[in-house]
Amino acid sequence: MMEFVYDFSQLPNYLEILKKKLRIAVIYGGDKTAQGAVIYQTHNPRSTKTYEVVARDIAAALTDLGFQQVCVLPDDATLGDRLREKQIHLAWLNTGGVQGYNPVCHTPAILEMLGVPYIGHNPLNSSILDNKHAFKRELQGLGFPTAPFMIWHPAQGKFTAKNNPRFQKTFADYQGAFLVKPVSGRASLNIHFIAQPEDLGEAIANIHQQTHNTALIEPFLTGREFCVSVCGYVRHRQDKFEKLAAPFTFSVLERLLEPDEKIFTSMDKKAITGQRIRFLEDSDPAKEKLMKLAQQVYWEFSLNALIRIDARMDGAGNIQILEANPKPDLKRPGANVTSLVAQGLSEQQMTYEDLILSLISDRLDYLFTNHAQIIPQITALLAA
Repeated sequence: MMEFVYDFSQLPNYLEILKKKLRIAVIYGGDKTAQGAVIYQTHNPRSTKTYEVVARDIAAALTDLGFQQVCVLPDDATLGDRLREKQIHLAWLNTGGVQGYNPVCHTPAILEMLGVPYIGHNPLNSSILDNKHAFKRELQGLGFPTAPFMIWHPAQGKFTAKNNPRFQKTFADYQGAFLVKPVSGRASLNIHFIAQPEDLGEAIANIHQQTHNTALIEPFLTGREFCVSVCGYVRHRQDKFEKLAAPFTFSVLERLLEPDEKIFTSMDKKAITGQRIRFLEDSDPAKEKLMKLAQQVYWEFSLNALIRIDARMDGAGNIQILEANPKPDLKRPGANVTSLVAQGLSEQQMTYEDLILSLISDRLDYLFTNHAQIIPQITALLAA
């Protein structure tokens, strides 16, 4: 067998070949109540959402781009058999998992075992990014700005702020309000604004009742709230591919809060529209800071797939990273609704299809450059 040789200039031609031959599965979160989906039904600490609608948006975009063999599959116990039956070459992960703890990392781990390459984060990064406390600990270790925090689980006993050494050490001189949130979750659900430390215990108990998981306590930051999306180095726009010197940052947005909103309201409760967000101007110092932070996080965590970073200013105007979303919404923008990722595409002279093509092209470029020897099922398509 001839050795596979690749450089970036070959990517457009290789993509034209792969559009006819590459079998792609876009995977959404399965329904644990479906027949054969699981052996036993358990709990998912993240609120359940299948993301099937968005998976079909991605699949439709791939089809519109010319990929001829695209299917949409549920993430459940039948996935391995379905992938084998359809002889899938490449998977696109648009799932948060089905059930159990750390569900975001389950499917990439299964695909690693099966030998199916995928667009998405590896199991370790998936779990770190989705567990706010683990992510914030890494941020602290790497020197990134993030607010102090602690975690608590009712198995450790009843939480009382004044008698808790960790709380006193972490928040010794802090006099403001707090946020209490699940360590793993989606869409800003089950977040409590707590004005007085003596009320933290009740919020922790409530979160455990809802999620059966640990709660995170951090100061409530009073400044502006932002988000920024960042992905790999390959970008497609205006019918051209380019390989950037740094991770591609875009959709640098400020979230606009209503007078009675302490945090940006969940998309499950209020649709994300253009009236709830605004682009940051180039003259705003926060824009460049957010872009640099996003690129540095992408580098330091050795990421290979899209994330959205949420951040907020403290009372002194310093940007603090709140969390990273390992599976940001890729909903196709519509007339009255959008997503925090897609909203900024027009600013980059990009379409939704450009973004989807950028993401799959970046993954293939990464695999061709660094791991060609472990994807012979794909490189063989280019030799045939």
